[in-house]
Amino acid sequence: MAKKFELPKLPYALEALEPVINAEIMNLHYNKHHNAYVTNLNVALEKFEEAEKKGDIDAQIALQPQIRFNGGGHINHSIFWNNLAPKNAGGGEPPKGELAEMIKKQFGSLDQFVQDFSAQTVAIQGSGWGWLGFNPKKKCLETSICSNQDPLSMTGLVPLLGIDVWEHAYYLQYKNVRGDYVKAIWQIVNWSNVEERFNKAVSA
Repeated sequence: MAKKFELPKLPYALEALEPVINAEIMNLHYNKHHNAYVTNLNVALEKFEEAEKKGDIDAQIALQPQIRFNGGGHINHSIFWNNLAPKNAGGGEPPKGELAEMIKKQFGSLDQFVQDFSAQTVAIQGSGWGWLGFNPKKKCLETSICSNQDPLSMTGLVPLLGIDVWEHAYYLQYKNVRGDYVKAIWQIVNWSNVEERFNKAVSA
């Protein structure tokens, strides 16, 4: 029987990220959008399992885009919520340790990294994500962009920090000014979570 995925528990209240991300956006983004990805992923996987039992390869192939889109949406958002934290719970506090040193070594400084990463992310055409990832083969950090809900892992990188630039992530509050949203979100980036993901990736 196909595994049933569930909406992960949000690590803070819907209003906790204000004023950077308001409660209305969080409610729609988490309870509607992310929940829909989980629901649709489970439906697609159930249909895939049925097609597999019947040996219906055409149906299995036809379901791949739905699994990729909704599965990616679930993976990406599960990382995203933990990549953020309220200001009174460490949000915006700079990274420390080996991650901080690697950012400085590769990008010059944290400020330069934020500037470069933000510019790359704001420039995404249409919907997608900006990512900081770890390249396990080269043992280095890399920035990347992914279209729609494609997960970063498809590129071979381990996702550390993702910024969602789908319009549903910011439009109700920032309208069409994506740059203002990306600039503001650094105030609530949970670098402690990014460090945990980095340390795990390095030691894997």
